[in-house]
Amino acid sequence: MSNTILTPSMITREGLRILHQKLGFVGNINRQYDDSFAKSGAKIGDTLNIRLPNQYTVRSGKTLSTQDTTENKVPLQVASQKGVDVNFSSAELTLSLDDFSSRILEPAMAVLAANIEADAMSMLLDVYNNVNNIGSAINFNKLLTGRKVLNDNLTPIDSNRAALLNTQDNVDLVDALKGLFQDSTAISKQYREGMMGRTAGFDFYENTLIPTQTTGTCAATTGYTVNGAVTANGSATVTLQTGANTFKKGDIFTVVGCNRVHPETKADTGTLQQFVVTADYAGGAGNLSFAPAIYTTTGQQNVVAAGMANGAAVTKVGGASAVYKPSMVFHQDAFAFATADLIMPKGVDFSAREVYDGISLRIVRAYDINNDNLPCRIDVLYGYKTIRAQLACRVLSN
Repeated sequence: MSNTILTPSMITREGLRILHQKLGFVGNINRQYDDSFAKSGAKIGDTLNIRLPNQYTVRSGKTLSTQDTTENKVPLQVASQKGVDVNFSSAELTLSLDDFSSRILEPAMAVLAANIEADAMSMLLDVYNNVNNIGSAINFNKLLTGRKVLNDNLTPIDSNRAALLNTQDNVDLVDALKGLFQDSTAISKQYREGMMGRTAGFDFYENTLIPTQTTGTCAATTGYTVNGAVTANGSATVTLQTGANTFKKGDIFTVVGCNRVHPETKADTGTLQQFVVTADYAGGAGNLSFAPAIYTTTGQQNVVAAGMANGAAVTKVGGASAVYKPSMVFHQDAFAFATADLIMPKGVDFSAREVYDGISLRIVRAYDINNDNLPCRIDVLYGYKTIRAQLACRVLSN
């Protein structure tokens, strides 16, 4: 390829292409984009409101029984800004695009993508569904059990499901399944970094950035019981009887007798509803915060009418002060990642902004006349939120 003077748009598009390819997790979740953030006179603040599906109940018989439509929204704040600052000479702008990409943009986008992914992966600790395979190597059966959990929660059966494996689970699983990772329709497509293939309805990815989960000091048998029944719709705290041990944010627990119901028929499934701790709990008598919030009636009902009964035992997934690194199966609509256009500054050598597949990236360059250098900043403004955690399931192994 002959050398040409690289333009702002060429550099920005190439940077965005590399970033997009390296976002293995973010690239497989719902990506929202809104250009209203940067419009003069039309700014919407720093928050998007994402609508959730309406849920209704069904009547029996011919008598009309109307119900209100209550649209639930999840706020997603777009307030995280990350960037990489580089300095290159005017001579380097005469490189071919491939050379410039490999020498400058590739390493810059790699570190930016890694930091964005690490941020977004904190959402794994919002997921309350769990397949408990602790103490054993991951196997195909446990992944299919995770698939069952998604199906039981009416997750859409489509091409938007993915399995995200930590590096150890990848070692344990891939050799046995390598013959299954085949999808001829994907051969001509550009793979995201870490993609291994598709089988069992999932695109499989390996990712080194999955965070570890450190549990509280409670053992699986916590010794805690419910102090006062929890049945009110929307309840997201439970009062615990006196105890000495702690819970950490991200711990998963169940309450004896508090079964989940079918999302549509509201029939008792006979399976305990799993809950995730949403704030560290220091131990002793007090209020433990959790998700999902309990609904015992209405179209949002998710547990049996008895809710959490007074005196019922609380059981935790995992051991005391244990450290786990989860893998996860999920649908793209479990999580959302949003970017917004940053403003285009005046009085600089150049600035360019490009949007691709819901990701907005801006590059701004100045000129240092003393050293014939071009200091350059690459920025992404983003936010992320778990919006439908029931469409994801952690798999804890090893």
